[in-house]
Amino acid sequence: MAATLEPPQLESAGPPPPGLETDAERAESRRGFLIGLPSLAYLVVFFAIPLVIVVVYSFATRSRTGRTILADWNLASYERLFDPLVLEITLRSLSFAAITTVISLAVGYPFAYYIATRSPRIRALLLVLVMIPFWSNFLIRTYAWRVILGSDGPFVRLLEGLGLPEPRLLFTPFAVVLGLVYGYLPFMILPLYAAIERLDFSLVEAARDLYASGWEAFRQVTWPLSRPGVIAGSILVFIPSFGAYVTPEILGGGRTTMLGSYVVRQFLSARDWPFGSALSVAILAVMLVAALLYFRSGGKNL
Repeated sequence: MAATLEPPQLESAGPPPPGLETDAERAESRRGFLIGLPSLAYLVVFFAIPLVIVVVYSFATRSRTGRTILADWNLASYERLFDPLVLEITLRSLSFAAITTVISLAVGYPFAYYIATRSPRIRALLLVLVMIPFWSNFLIRTYAWRVILGSDGPFVRLLEGLGLPEPRLLFTPFAVVLGLVYGYLPFMILPLYAAIERLDFSLVEAARDLYASGWEAFRQVTWPLSRPGVIAGSILVFIPSFGAYVTPEILGGGRTTMLGSYVVRQFLSARDWPFGSALSVAILAVMLVAALLYFRSGGKNL
């Protein structure tokens, strides 16, 4: 009989040397650290260090001459956060921020839904229109609203031409909320568009096939699936609106003081750096709580 040829047996490779995987992980970790080092240095220099300085100054003492004494640490500045004037300004800021968020959501959701359901060419054009305001300076755009709402602006002249009494629009809460909505509306539209654009609209069609009305399909399918975009947009609008400074100063004058304006006055006019720092820390704490609520409410799924 002919001998049967058997394939050569390859020697099995032995186990990797001990510590090889660990060395590879360490090398990858070092590589990632070096890549992120510039960003880390930027955050430390321009965020962490200034934040530590503000926190330290919030425990300092202001002398009668306006000097800041760092040696005498106390909680006097934080106790002043509960003064009636501060609470009034805080409630005003919270109400303006909440109203701005609700209006932005009411206006931005239908528009984002419309963008997400258009053809790619129309969708790109509409997104460019949403981002056009970012091409000009925010301060210039706010001053433009001051001209529009002024006594010689087009709104007042139109009402005068119709024989109606001249309204007072500038330096009112209406002007402040209008400016805030105009300034931060894109921050609501873009996250909403990102969430709605990823929806599986076959689920909406299935709901309609099951005899659900348009409102029921929206309430049971579209709204829950787009909720991460709603949460993200609300946070992105509420946080800057709560600490706004430019818009209340230009459109509200001195009659609608918000926390941002009040903090600036503590540093520049009153020369009360400890109290201004305590206010800044309190605003930062509110923003941090809002961000934590965002992440715990499903914002990570956006």
